Amino acid sequence: MKARYLLKIPARINILGNPTDANEGDYHTISAAISLFAGGVIEPAEELTFQFLKKGELDNPVDSQTARVGQIPFTPDDKFKLFKAAVSRMLRFYRPLKLQMEKAKVRIGIWTEVPRQSGLAGSSIIILIILNALKEFYDLPKTEFNDYVLAELTQRIEEIDLGVTCGFSDRYVTQMGGLAYLDYRGKLFHKNIFEEPFATYERLDAPIEEMAFIVASSGVVRESGSVHSILRGRYLLEYEKKMTYPEYTSPILEKFSEVAETAWVGKIHLLRGDLEAFGNLMNKNHRLVNEIMLYCGFPGGAGEANNLLIEAALNNGALGAKLTGAGGGGSVFALVRPKNEERVVNALRQVAEKNQLHDARLYRVNIAQKGAEVKKADK
Repeated sequence: MKARYLLKIPARINILGNPTDANEGDYHTISAAISLFAGGVIEPAEELTFQFLKKGELDNPVDSQTARVGQIPFTPDDKFKLFKAAVSRMLRFYRPLKLQMEKAKVRIGIWTEVPRQSGLAGSSIIILIILNALKEFYDLPKTEFNDYVLAELTQRIEEIDLGVTCGFSDRYVTQMGGLAYLDYRGKLFHKNIFEEPFATYERLDAPIEEMAFIVASSGVVRESGSVHSILRGRYLLEYEKKMTYPEYTSPILEKFSEVAETAWVGKIHLLRGDLEAFGNLMNKNHRLVNEIMLYCGFPGGAGEANNLLIEAALNNGALGAKLTGAGGGGSVFALVRPKNEERVVNALRQVAEKNQLHDARLYRVNIAQKGAEVKKADK
């Protein structure tokens, strides 16, 4: 009898250069895994079983559903669609897995601290938990299921199988962990796995002991793909015009190039320990994204609630503050000195209360050095 395996994986924030993670341009970002987590369990079962759990209550599911091994159908409003899409994609990608799963069925249960549709990679980490769980339980080849492949598979599951327009940072950062500089050159057109480069993942030896982040989830729910589909569509249209007519001038392309520049310049400032200059680039990144979204027809730019929270953080001593997700809703975050955390938290709380953001949540987070973790555990 195979053992029970426990899993844990961090959420992420995109600090600089987003959203150019091969979504609206194949450039680069600085991104970080943060100390906000999801986790799960995989163990033998009589039937293939999917479950939602509460943290710390692995044997008392909140909701449960069984399925047959194979291509598992789901609808857009299916609460277990992430489970089904992930398992189905794995079965197509690695054919021997079907026989293994038919012989030894499993229960996969997942819990999460990450608010729904908050722009913190909440759906990606659920899918990655499932992929890592299957890899470990069925002892799948590590050469075929390395961190890069798992991240790429997760991107295809979301974009192709679930129909969510998305790039690559959410999937790489949560799987690999830490603070990193990611290079997405060659990935603009989202080709099949192995037909384009993997992202380059460079861990940064930055002064992280001096870095503290306050994440503010506005509680305004939106589908990130609905925002990115418009931005990506507009970017690709402008890109094709530029390729056809080199003299063509595009504000969208120019602004995204400036967004990308914040990442490589920010890397220099970060490694030199200049957090003030780094924070200023965060503010520039957000200003540019706000302008791009206004230009593309979003009346509130990056989102009225987001901009109010960012303004409050900056007015109360944050080194930098910006959007981390797609905009319109989701989350923002502020880079603060550890000694100034309380002041920024209080300011954000007051703004949320004043503007009736009743579902807003505040989190003090640090960089999570580890990505996906799997360990064997006895019941």
